Amino acid sequence: MEKIQRKATKMIPELHNLSYERRLQRLDLISLEQRRLRGQLIETFKYLNGLNNVTLEGLFERDGNVRTRNNGQKLLLRNFKTSQAMNFFPVKIAATWNQLPENMVSAGTVNTFKNRLDEFWITNPPVLHPANSMSLTP
Repeated sequence: MEKIQRKATKMIPELHNLSYERRLQRLDLISLEQRRLRGQLIETFKYLNGLNNVTLEGLFERDGNVRTRNNGQKLLLRNFKTSQAMNFFPVKIAATWNQLPENMVSAGTVNTFKNRLDEFWITNPPVLHPANSMSLTP
């Protein structure tokens, strides 16, 4: 899908010679990979705050360690030996979730969370890795 978006943005004559990132910027778009990450973080927020109709008991486990600085809703990072387990949604998103600031994860509504995430990404864009591992810092 990302290749299709790359080609589609290149079809605009004024943007043809610009890099993909620059074309997205000029069109006020985000990459599909970043959109996917945004959606996963929104679903995590909804799940952790009981705002969805899905009952997936034990999907995420909160980290009870209060001795370290965290955002107040830190998720436990699990270790797995297989690459299949590493691609499991709760495993992939936990490290990224743990890097979010407290005012974001403690938002009162989904829209507030979305707005704070978008504002945060203006100054702290996520670093997206081809292997589907995501980070908020370079």
